[in-house]
Amino acid sequence: MQAQVKEWGNGQGVRLSKEILKSAGITLNDILDITVSNGIITLAKPFRHKTLEERAAEFDGRLMIDGEYDWDEPAGKEVW
Repeated sequence: MQAQVKEWGNGQGVRLSKEILKSAGITLNDILDITVSNGIITLAKPFRHKTLEERAAEFDGRLMIDGEYDWDEPAGKEVW
């Protein structure tokens, strides 16, 4: 695919189709890291750690935060 550089206000810009952005996992208003090396411009989504809420949602309400956890049967010389 090719795109043309156009004037955009006081700068220049390249428009990308929704399909390209969707296939790259980029949504509207995402922040991208931009690097330039040897004439190649690279756009990439920066790595972002999940929030506590996002991590908790992955457990479907099965978080055991009351201090009790079933560690299974002793596997060595543990005394219970």
